[in-house]
Amino acid sequence: MNFERITVNPAQMGGAPCIRGLRIPASTVVAMVADGMSPDEIVSELPDLAVDDVWEALRFAAEAVRERELPLHRAA
Repeated sequence: MNFERITVNPAQMGGAPCIRGLRIPASTVVAMVADGMSPDEIVSELPDLAVDDVWEALRFAAEAVRERELPLHRAA
């Protein structure tokens, strides 16, 4: 899957996937959604972002989880 708004630069933010080369990690945006913020609220708080950046961060996170194939529960 191709992500046009997600960039990775080893010299920036420790190589964490960021939004469009900004110092805003995709994980930060996903965490804001998980905390209950709407895309409009996120853009209001981080004005360098666009609503499409939020959606791309969520798609990126979903793909990362799919690739890891995390188990649904742990063995006891």
